[in-house]
Amino acid sequence: MNDTRPSAAPARAGVVDVAELPSVAFGDRSLMWWGTIGLMAIEGTVFALGIVTYFYLRSHVERWPMSTPAPALLWGTINTAILVASAWPNHLAKRAAERLDRRGVQVWLTVCLAASLVFLVVRWFEFEALNCRWDSDAYGSIVWTLMGLHTFHLITDTWDSAVLDVLFFTGPLEGKRFSDVSENALYWYFVVLSWLPIYAVVYWAPRA
Repeated sequence: MNDTRPSAAPARAGVVDVAELPSVAFGDRSLMWWGTIGLMAIEGTVFALGIVTYFYLRSHVERWPMSTPAPALLWGTINTAILVASAWPNHLAKRAAERLDRRGVQVWLTVCLAASLVFLVVRWFEFEALNCRWDSDAYGSIVWTLMGLHTFHLITDTWDSAVLDVLFFTGPLEGKRFSDVSENALYWYFVVLSWLPIYAVVYWAPRA
């Protein structure tokens, strides 16, 4: 008696073997990349509105700052140098992640984390040198708002970097962790670049 049952091969003809596909994607092939881009667009708009508000308030008074001297340049300038310098190890961490180089990520992400912690310590001295309180007047309020917003972003990204750094030393690692490092580095670029106009506004605009 002939066996009329269909063979197994036709039943599997439509099956696609994805076993060899990479488990991680970078750049615009990653959903995390798109989420990071969207977050930067929103937060960049918030920073821009804060700067516009600063100059709006300034245009309505004769004296600016209103009741205090301009903030001292020392600590803000030191922090600007630290932040700009941190862009290089951040770039190296991103490149290492995209090569799936665990050791490279460990080294350069740790350097980035150390730089961000130093920056936060110096930021404390920055707040002390602003020469105003957040509730002293309109000038104090907008300056503390700009500084506070940027500090909040620094704290959150420092926390993210610390968590990723611990994961890369303790393991085991999923492939997506390399993508997380790459997008975290992208966000750090934003933190660095967004600080430059804020630094100019907070420290140099009162002297213009």
